[in-house]
Amino acid sequence: MQFFSNQNSPIKRFLITSILVAALVVGFAVKNHEFTAFNPPTLELKAYAQKPDNEAQPAPQTESKQAENGESQGKEEEKIDITKMVMGALAGLVLFLYGVTRMADGLKEVTGDRAKRILSRFTTNPFAGVLTGAAATTILDSSSVTIIMVIAMVSAGLLTFVQSLGVVMGSNIGTTIGAQIIAFEINQYAPIALLIGAILIFFGRNESQKHIGMVTFGVGLLFFGLEVMGDAMEPLEKSQTFINWMQTLGQHPLQGALIGALFTVLIQSSSATVGIIVTLASQGLISLPAGIALMLGAEIGTCSDTIVATIGRGSSAIRTGVFHLFFNLITAALGLIFATQLAQLAQWISFGADVPRQIANAQLIFNLLGVALFIGFTPWIASALQKLIPGRESDNDRHDDSDSGNSGTNWKRIKETVETQQS
Repeated sequence: MQFFSNQNSPIKRFLITSILVAALVVGFAVKNHEFTAFNPPTLELKAYAQKPDNEAQPAPQTESKQAENGESQGKEEEKIDITKMVMGALAGLVLFLYGVTRMADGLKEVTGDRAKRILSRFTTNPFAGVLTGAAATTILDSSSVTIIMVIAMVSAGLLTFVQSLGVVMGSNIGTTIGAQIIAFEINQYAPIALLIGAILIFFGRNESQKHIGMVTFGVGLLFFGLEVMGDAMEPLEKSQTFINWMQTLGQHPLQGALIGALFTVLIQSSSATVGIIVTLASQGLISLPAGIALMLGAEIGTCSDTIVATIGRGSSAIRTGVFHLFFNLITAALGLIFATQLAQLAQWISFGADVPRQIANAQLIFNLLGVALFIGFTPWIASALQKLIPGRESDNDRHDDSDSGNSGTNWKRIKETVETQQS
């Protein structure tokens, strides 16, 4: 995600363009089942054990048994094109991540400093902070960006540590909106969004229209990338090995959580991880228990960006980052303990909807319950963190600067901080 965000270097722009062109070519080839490069190796899927050569010839079978044997032989002969699947999945992932980045960049340009001002004005109590954090994350399409922004504002003295707690919890709720949208399975309309976005980018009358076009184009590319990934992974529906592995993740949620956390750290976006999980579930590749385990891991992995953002900051900013880590770790641990009950609750409120919707609803329920569990204890949590991470003399200098009336400098400092953390 960071690689796509900073494109000032001509070499980086060339590399990004080359990667995107290659991803589009491979993506279209995979969708049209025309990928034949490299004479890729294949993996045979055997449905049953072969009989020894010296075994006697079987007796004549009935017509129904012959039909069953024919189906078994058909399954035995099925093969998975490993190179085609991997290349297609990587192409879809590149398009998806670039679409997310373009959409986020466009949203930030459209909103300008409004998101920062909302954060500073509407955080008078924990409940208002939760709503503000959810709204800001929905607008920015990134809980990491929201929390990094909050850490920068706390460091600049524009937001107190206690005010930041509600925003941090609310950002986890805001990040569930993307999964809810992806669960609608509107991938087939991605080309329409791409076309509208391209028209606005190239023929927009002003910068505002061009930024809206960037957002629209990013949304289209996001869904197109998800569709490419889904098509590429479709052969795994018939892989008993993969199916057994997914069942194992569902039966052992801790393993699924570790995989989800590592993947989120790798791509630096919990929203992207959950979006991919929902897409694979729509292909029948991930069950609800496995999807919940991977989703809980994504909630932990997203803390990596905010922990990095606290490096070199004052004590209050460090407390905010530590609270985000502890909040996600504790809620994820509780989610793993009660994973079965969470799955049952998600099924109940989904009213018979398919697995992708159930996973999206499970994420929403998980984050809502986590906030409900913690929000009443924020004063005691703040007090405990203040004792655990005491203030330093350098913190007073920061707050003295913020009280001097030079708010413009502080807003500039925050903007530079967020851009630095993303580059």
